[in-house]
Amino acid sequence: MTRMNALTRHLYRMAKIISIALLLSCTAHASSATAKKPENRAADSYQLYINLWYRKLYIIKDGTPIKKFSIGPGTKETPSPIGIYRVVSKDTGWGGGFGSCWLQLNVPWGTYGIHGTNRPGLIGRYVSHGCFRMKNRDVEEVYELIPVGTRVVIDGPITGHKDVTYRILVKGSRGALVQLVQNRLQAAGLYKGRCNGIFDGGTELAVMRYQKQNKLPVTKQIGYEDLLHLGLIE
Repeated sequence: MTRMNALTRHLYRMAKIISIALLLSCTAHASSATAKKPENRAADSYQLYINLWYRKLYIIKDGTPIKKFSIGPGTKETPSPIGIYRVVSKDTGWGGGFGSCWLQLNVPWGTYGIHGTNRPGLIGRYVSHGCFRMKNRDVEEVYELIPVGTRVVIDGPITGHKDVTYRILVKGSRGALVQLVQNRLQAAGLYKGRCNGIFDGGTELAVMRYQKQNKLPVTKQIGYEDLLHLGLIE
């Protein structure tokens, strides 16, 4: 087994353990509601694994990594999503900062995708507004191989960026951390809505109930102490 295959197999196993354990219960519901059916059975043969720590994208076919590419994920201010999603559409010719190809993911709280760039020198850094930038020649290869319906596992810090330990969540906040909070509140029987990563009025009410129930300061927000109490950070 080559060094690359050993590394990518290890990373893929870790992604399955971490991402599925933390996020499947939320993202599976949101993904099934919006994902298109695969174009053909080839979608079941392929998976994409994106590792935010290493800023790499792997194409996995029948359980074996076959390609590895560098990516440019989101900045601290505009982090990339983590979780398990699907490719729901593909397109070409967007031009400009989107490069030559676009593959959209069914992230429930916004429009995110894998696309090219007109600034290839920035690939490998945290530079995007949350999407996954690639060199045009690389994303074209992904575009040709990956059918609509392909599963995409995005593994990384729950904040979406390695340098951000937690975020204060308020009404209007969006992202994977909001989705995880909704999941915990739903499991506690306090939240009845969809785990869609959008901090809306229903989420705010559930947060208030949780804080009152657990004798925490009732702020209507999720701060550091709340995240500790929910078991989402240590």
